[in-house]
Amino acid sequence: MLGWAVTFFIIAIIAAIFGFGGIAAGAASIAKILFFVFLVLFVLSLIAGLVRRGNTSIKI
Repeated sequence: MLGWAVTFFIIAIIAAIFGFGGIAAGAASIAKILFFVFLVLFVLSLIAGLVRRGNTSIKI
């Protein structure tokens, strides 16, 4: 998902260079949404990994 965000960001930069303001704004907003979705999913997976790993105990 981060790859898609970077792709749309690059599209926005190229469109802005060539003067396509509407396309650049649309691609930038899509990139921003995808980045924040990626960030939320990343944090949730980190929390789930810590919770799952926290229940292990060593029995001797």
